[in-house]
Amino acid sequence: MSQDSTNGPATTRKLAARRRREIVAVLLFSGGPIFESSIPLSVFGIDRQDAGVPRYRLLVCAGEDGPLRTTGGLQLSAPYGLEALSRAGTVVVPAWRSITQPPPTAALDALRRAHEEGARIIGLCTGAFVLAAAGLLDGRPATTHWMYAPTLAKRYPAVHVDPRELFVDDGDILTSAGTAAGIDLCLHVVRTDHGAEAAGALARRLVVPPRRGNGAETGGHPRHLDRSLPEEIGADPLAEVVAWALEHLHEQFDVETLAARAYMSRRTFDRRFRSLTGSAPLQWLITQRVLQAQRLLETSDYSVDEVAGRCGFRSPVALRGHFRRQLGSSPAAYRAAYRARRPDAGAEDVRTESLGHEHPGPVPGPRPPEPLRELRDPREVREAREAREMREGRDFREPGHAAHVGHTGQLREPREAREAREAREGRGGRIEPGKPDSDVYAPRLPGQRGRSSG
Repeated sequence: MSQDSTNGPATTRKLAARRRREIVAVLLFSGGPIFESSIPLSVFGIDRQDAGVPRYRLLVCAGEDGPLRTTGGLQLSAPYGLEALSRAGTVVVPAWRSITQPPPTAALDALRRAHEEGARIIGLCTGAFVLAAAGLLDGRPATTHWMYAPTLAKRYPAVHVDPRELFVDDGDILTSAGTAAGIDLCLHVVRTDHGAEAAGALARRLVVPPRRGNGAETGGHPRHLDRSLPEEIGADPLAEVVAWALEHLHEQFDVETLAARAYMSRRTFDRRFRSLTGSAPLQWLITQRVLQAQRLLETSDYSVDEVAGRCGFRSPVALRGHFRRQLGSSPAAYRAAYRARRPDAGAEDVRTESLGHEHPGPVPGPRPPEPLRELRDPREVREAREAREMREGRDFREPGHAAHVGHTGQLREPREAREAREAREGRGGRIEPGKPDSDVYAPRLPGQRGRSSG
């Protein structure tokens, strides 16, 4: 879910007298993508008072000497420099050009000063790297584009990174996930400042949902991954290796195979891949396999076991573990949620529960069993039941289902109990939450005071 701090942090700095809450400064850098850069300009820079949207005063500031180049070779000329940040009650960093480059020292100093003087600091997408470089995210929950989240977590271990969030509001520091999630966060800021009616009016003007969330917040709409890579990889020799990997996801191969195809040692390949994508090659490969599984679950009737094999996972348990870590649900629950949204999914008297959301039907009373018409494989039916009962805090074994006893006489977990546990913890044992372990990134929900669904 999107996190906000309704009760706020324990201490909030008072806004300095020279700053005005209605002034929003947008800090731009050369090389920043134009879409992310345009989001705060559109939300805070256009007068829409005729539609009931309170007006902000926008200051577009250059974070370094211009001209500033952006997508497609366009050049931007910002009317203000870093000195204008001293007047703003809110400072937005919409993006940063490269996660491998340090931001300018002068810009980091200006952000620290703005925060010390009580300004609200916002990082959209890769703008979180700028906030982290300034030390503003230390000890705080934050998010960024899922593809760069492992890099942010490893480079700044004091930051509690959770790529599953659309945005995180930690009071005076706010961050959003990739690209379009910046719109969600900016609407959240308007809602916080001026109420739901103003945010709704702005959302109608922008033709976007007024409030979007993850999982249950969106009516059971599951999260999606994409297989995009940074544009610069297209001209790199590794592009051919990446293309081969995407074409052969149904095969079982590892990063050593990719390194061999690139005629590099594993260490050199890892370093080169990270420099281009911001992600470890193993993490990227796992994500692509999960994405392929996501598509097969949507478009085929293969069982979860068959999907695992067709996506190159060595076992269904491996698929379930990685799928749940990256998408927050089991494969069976994801398929049920996807099919429940289709026009031909079931009759009106069937309730379908997916990702913690129940679509109400006309039949009152207790929740009926999972709809078997949508879950055709017995294993998927069991997984859906386990997912539901684990969320409700119940034991997912059937009544009277005792633990199995092996030939050694030792108690053994039932197979479904073991697989559910391993899906939660990963085949290799429990993974340290919140930070990467080797090349596998396991996100977590950081402890946050006063957090509630936003």
